[in-house]
Amino acid sequence: MNEPVTSQRIDKWLWHARITKTRSLAQKLVTGGKVRLDREKITNSSCKVNIGSVLTVTLSREIKILEIIAFADKRGPYSTACTLYNDLSPPKPQKHGETNDTKTIDGLVAGPRPTKHQRKEAMRLKRNPNNS
Repeated sequence: MNEPVTSQRIDKWLWHARITKTRSLAQKLVTGGKVRLDREKITNSSCKVNIGSVLTVTLSREIKILEIIAFADKRGPYSTACTLYNDLSPPKPQKHGETNDTKTIDGLVAGPRPTKHQRKEAMRLKRNPNNS
């Protein structure tokens, strides 16, 4: 009979949870000191993780804080991988002057790109501002 899995190698879990593309990249992430297990830095990719453990993973552009809630037998689709953890990461801060619905450039709301005719008209007005 298959017994329920109570622990798993960290590199294998990172790969199953689709944090990394390959298992060897997961091993490099761990051995490079980019992963913390319950606030302790680990450098051994064979370290075992348990359900309820909290991982802090430093990726190239963000830091993810993940609580392990399940294990997988094999690597599955993204929708299944999302069920392996709770993402405890704080939301990304918005850049100054940027809102969720519109983008601003120097305080002006950016609209659609001008047409070719509108660009030519703007160039003509820049060359000869007195001839309208």
